[in-house]
Amino acid sequence: MKVLIVDDEIRLVDGVRKYFEQAGFQVSAAYDGPSGLQKALNEKPDIVVLDLMLPGMDGLDVCREIRRRSDMPIIMLTARVEEADKLVGLELGADDYMTKPFSPRELVARARTVLRRTAPQKSAGGVPDKPQIMIFGDFSFDIGAHQIVRGERVESLTPTEFDLLYVLVSHKHQVLSRSQLLEAAGLGAFEGVEKTIDVHMHNLRRKLEPDPTHPKYVLTVFGVGYRFTDEVA
Repeated sequence: MKVLIVDDEIRLVDGVRKYFEQAGFQVSAAYDGPSGLQKALNEKPDIVVLDLMLPGMDGLDVCREIRRRSDMPIIMLTARVEEADKLVGLELGADDYMTKPFSPRELVARARTVLRRTAPQKSAGGVPDKPQIMIFGDFSFDIGAHQIVRGERVESLTPTEFDLLYVLVSHKHQVLSRSQLLEAAGLGAFEGVEKTIDVHMHNLRRKLEPDPTHPKYVLTVFGVGYRFTDEVA
């Protein structure tokens, strides 16, 4: 697995690099926004660790540009403590965030968690399972390809969006709380702000719903959480 670390703090990058290398990762690094974006698009790493505050081009813009062209997992780093700053990164498609200062071991653990969610599921014989497609209303959910397909329109899902949609359709018509969804997306051990689920759901609805402002598949159950339905009138 290859990780790209984009941060202008050279000492931080060198320290984090050692932990990733000890964990068996191949590590690439960039120290400003433009070169980080270029490396992400050219080298196509398995996961990107991206600082929010970068020279030349900030991390939010880098994240936005990566998401326009790729669904590679992104973990954002931020020295800001305001919840709004963290949620903006999630709105742009980041899968997780960590607030500085942080434990390099925890960062590696989070990266592994995200990557486990992106790895193809295999059968007992070690052969990838046959891709499964589930049909709901006017769209299909391609589980093998991590995509939503509606007519000729294809929307790729980030790992977090995929996990959330998968657990919702697997528990069709059941109400799932935000904490249950956090756990299902592999974020329960790390995230203390359940509002992050609302941000991810907002992103998922933009890809799934014909009209995200009036969702007909992923419904909010106020005060509780969300449920999925395909009983569309």
